[in-house]
Amino acid sequence: MDRNRKWVPGLGAALLILLCHVTSALEVPLDLPQPPTITLQSPKDYIFDPRENIVIHCEAKGKPTPSFSWTRNGTHFDVEKDSNVLTKPGSGTLVIDISGEKAEAYEGTYQCTAHNEHGTAVSNNIVIRQSRSPLWSKERNEAITVQMGVSLVLQCRPPAGLPPPVIFWMDNNFQRLPLDKRVSQALNGDLYFSNVLPEDTRSDYICYARFPHTQTIQQKQPISVIVLNNSPEGERPPGFMMPLGPASAKMVLRGETLELECIAEGLPTPDISWQKDGGELPSSRMSFHNFKKTLMISDVNEADAGDYRCSATNNLGNAHHMIKVSVKAAPFWVSAPRNLILAPNETGILTCRVNGEPKPKITWFVNGIRLENAPEDHSRKVEDDTVILSNVQTGSSAVYQCNASNEFGYLMANAFVSVLAEAPRVLTPPNQVYQVIANHPALLHCASFGSPIPTITWFKDSQTSIRNGDPYVIHENGTLEIHVAQPLNSGKYTCIATNNLGIRENHVFLEVKEPTRILKQPEYKVVQRGMSAMFECKVKHDPSLIPTMTWLKDSGELPDDERFVVDTDSLTIKDVTDEDEGTYTCIMNTTLDRDSASAMLTVVEATPTPAIVHEKPDPPTDLELTDQTERSVQLTWIPGDDHNSPTERFLIQYEDLLHQPGVWVNLSEVAGTSTTARLSLSPYIYYSFRVLALNRVGYSRPSQPSRQYRTNPAAPDENPSDVKGVGTEPGNLVISWTPLTGFKSNGPGLEYKVLWRQKDTDGEWSSRSVANVSQCVVSGTPTFQPYEIKVQAFNDYGSGPEPEVMIGYSGEDLPLSAPESLQVMVHNSTLAEVHWEPVSIPSVRGKLQGYKVYYRRERGLHATEEETDQEEQVLTFSGNRSEGRLPGLQPYSLYNLFIRVVNSKGEGPQSSSKTFETPEGVPGPPSFLNVTTSSLDSLTLQWGPPMNNNGRLAGYTLKYQPVNNTNELGPVKVMMFLANETTTTLGNLNSSMLYKFYLSAKTIKGSGPIVTEEAFTVIDTAVPSRQVDIATQGWFIGLMCAIALLILVLLIVCFIKRNKGGKYPVKEKEDAHQDPEIQPMKEDDGTFGEYRSMESDTEDHKPLKGSRTPSNGTVRRDESDDSLVDYGEGGDGQFNEDGSFIGQYSGKKEKDTHEGNESSEAPSPVNAMNSFV
Repeated sequence: MDRNRKWVPGLGAALLILLCHVTSALEVPLDLPQPPTITLQSPKDYIFDPRENIVIHCEAKGKPTPSFSWTRNGTHFDVEKDSNVLTKPGSGTLVIDISGEKAEAYEGTYQCTAHNEHGTAVSNNIVIRQSRSPLWSKERNEAITVQMGVSLVLQCRPPAGLPPPVIFWMDNNFQRLPLDKRVSQALNGDLYFSNVLPEDTRSDYICYARFPHTQTIQQKQPISVIVLNNSPEGERPPGFMMPLGPASAKMVLRGETLELECIAEGLPTPDISWQKDGGELPSSRMSFHNFKKTLMISDVNEADAGDYRCSATNNLGNAHHMIKVSVKAAPFWVSAPRNLILAPNETGILTCRVNGEPKPKITWFVNGIRLENAPEDHSRKVEDDTVILSNVQTGSSAVYQCNASNEFGYLMANAFVSVLAEAPRVLTPPNQVYQVIANHPALLHCASFGSPIPTITWFKDSQTSIRNGDPYVIHENGTLEIHVAQPLNSGKYTCIATNNLGIRENHVFLEVKEPTRILKQPEYKVVQRGMSAMFECKVKHDPSLIPTMTWLKDSGELPDDERFVVDTDSLTIKDVTDEDEGTYTCIMNTTLDRDSASAMLTVVEATPTPAIVHEKPDPPTDLELTDQTERSVQLTWIPGDDHNSPTERFLIQYEDLLHQPGVWVNLSEVAGTSTTARLSLSPYIYYSFRVLALNRVGYSRPSQPSRQYRTNPAAPDENPSDVKGVGTEPGNLVISWTPLTGFKSNGPGLEYKVLWRQKDTDGEWSSRSVANVSQCVVSGTPTFQPYEIKVQAFNDYGSGPEPEVMIGYSGEDLPLSAPESLQVMVHNSTLAEVHWEPVSIPSVRGKLQGYKVYYRRERGLHATEEETDQEEQVLTFSGNRSEGRLPGLQPYSLYNLFIRVVNSKGEGPQSSSKTFETPEGVPGPPSFLNVTTSSLDSLTLQWGPPMNNNGRLAGYTLKYQPVNNTNELGPVKVMMFLANETTTTLGNLNSSMLYKFYLSAKTIKGSGPIVTEEAFTVIDTAVPSRQVDIATQGWFIGLMCAIALLILVLLIVCFIKRNKGGKYPVKEKEDAHQDPEIQPMKEDDGTFGEYRSMESDTEDHKPLKGSRTPSNGTVRRDESDDSLVDYGEGGDGQFNEDGSFIGQYSGKKEKDTHEGNESSEAPSPVNAMNSFV
């Protein structure tokens, strides 16, 4: 709230100013009628990211709550008709969704209006622009060739972005190019070389532009620079590359940062310096950048205008450039208009004082309308930057806008005039307590509101009227200030706010506290290494304030070392080392003030001393008892010799000659500097005391016992502990406790009074007295009911204190009810969830432990599965649950379950049974996988079905792949089998090759785990073993010799038999069928076409398919899709180990064109043998 001036009718403007009264800018309480006030608005220039929503803020307060409207580019913007525009509830803030629209469509100038029945406030003109990061225009940069020593400029010329991009130069490896006083980057992004050197040759000078809003980086095409050395440029004096010419001009706006730049060329590289003609550079706001080539002056003002000279100097001369700086100013506030609160018939003034260069033009608006276009108001008078409102009337509230503009910008402010008649109200909270330290200022607030403006008066202790003057000052906003508060100023203060509509008072309290002072400061210490150092810091503070002592070392925290011991008013450093040297500061803080003091510690070399023998101390002597009372006694003693190790503490023990004779019990410990102790005693004890001394070596021997001291009996001081009430069986309650020791009995005849009653019944307590026991059994109690119990100790001298009431429960019985409404939800093949309706709590008849779910697998759902007796399983769910999960179920099975409730006594009756089925799952692994038969190029596999099908078995998946000599895996082949297939023979395999097999079973739910097996095909003699070279083994050589001899005999027999049988018409057949590859094998009798005995000539004579063999006698697997081994079991043909054919075969063989010339040798045993060589 601001009430600047009060107008008195009939007087001139001069008198008006003299009589004006100003109030502090208090807020008008929102429960009072008032025009709108803009509380939040977006900046004048709003650049948005096209990837995000546009949010234009406009919030206002007022009474009634204002409504909002918008203009765009000077015309009404109907936000209701645009589906992409939302208005935040309770404000005028716009949220524009541009995700599916062109962002450019929403660029423009926006203005928000907040209106209620008392006026209209408007926001600034908010210019909305889209951030842009355009691509570099396509260009082709030619290589730049220069001579060494000349100057060079590499132009960047980045695309014009919004806002402008940040420029930097990098190479192909995204490393920033090194800059120095010879090579530098100008403010416009160009790269300047004062003189080039051979190392400047490179092909990757790349200018990058980073656009801040979109966080994108654009790159210019690389520039290649070649520096030649065949005609280098010689040394030369400096010259300016930028700016050009002897002088230039620069304009800067007030408040902005002035950037002046000079870049010079020359050889050697020039140095740059700056000065201001006729003045000095402002050192506090000035900084140099870019190796002094750039001068920056922040927060420019009118005094920064003038001529700035930059000088470039090397050993051959210098150059100068003059920059004439002019300072202009966008409008800025000298005094912005402030809200006015006026009572009816009062007069007030709004002022709008601005400055700028050139001088701003001031335009006044009322409720958003230019004053000259607004309805005429005879009470309003405008004088340039002032609006005078005379004799205002109720209902004339309005919002005035002042707009000040020049060519560099504008300022706009809202100030409302609210005409109110309001009784005073005090806004400062009542009974507030202010605390200050003596001799400091005290401020007591009395914020108020009213119209007319209330008058504030203060009273102390509700009697003394306070007026302006020493030591009090009453400020314009009602605050009472005491310049130098003293204890006598403490007390109750009352402020009274008064106007012609009423009076209001408020009370506050002032407490003046004593200052915190360090009375004894720490002192400078010189300490030998290994010794102890102690700094004292004794403090006085106000007793009502809580102090906190802090110690610092060299202005930092103390080291985290147990050698540093902080006491109430001291710091002790034990076993000092060189690192402990420094300045130690003690700081005493309270909530209101603090005090501190420091001292130094110097550590010096320890002086050598003779070896000291350390021993345990001698026992104390002369124990004496004084100041004897019923419950305490004073014990004094004389310490024994400490034997060069200071006594750290004394241990005091006692013996109870009445209850535990001969047993010494620790009673108390005191510091090693004490020789007396006040001992607390218990009644009915026959005390005898002794003392032990402790130093670093250990404890001394006990002293001689003191004389006996007997305390008188008394009633017990305490009751038994650990009182519990637990029923052990239905109908009883066992109350137990931990008995008092004889030491705590305080007198003879110790007994216990046990009391109990049922909880929440307000009945009488039942009781029983017992002795020498620790429990009491109460019979005839109802089942599991809460009881209040307590146990009180008493002896012949009275009862102990009132005992604490504990809660116990009588005995439990088995539950009566069973859970109902069982439901089972099957989640998958192995998990089900069971739900039930919990039993009623009374039927539990005990502490509910939980529910037990019993479930058993009855059988599998597969028709062929045999029923087996499955073990019953149990899961316990703790607490008052109504559901639980059953994991680990077997798929495709029928289960049966029931539930029992459980308490501490046991289980209740069984619920009704519930059956459920689990769906199919993936099967288990096949029970086995074996290789039963192996040959040169085939393997026979056999497997067994899974132990657990977990469903209807759909089949098997077999994958296999070869493994070479280096354990590398070959391609995987996949075969599918039906569920009833458990064997297969794999053909066309490589000989002497290891194969790896992977077999899995599957159901409709997928494949189960795999089983693996490995096996070799039969070893080919031409292929070495993968692991052992068996060709060098003796047994193998013998075997091969026997086989060769057998083959020789067989060949001779075959040859003789063939000669007896006559010639076969092989030649004719081969002529008739040019390609023996296309002749099929005759399958009806398993023979090989015409390669049979003469007895078979009646059959079709067809050549053997794929029967060609290479000259070395081994089978060429890649020349035929069929293997001779595949046909080895039919007819009379046989195969050797290496795969070559033996039998009724004779005649000329055709060879493939790849194998060279045809052979025309006659068949003979020798020729036949050649095929094995």
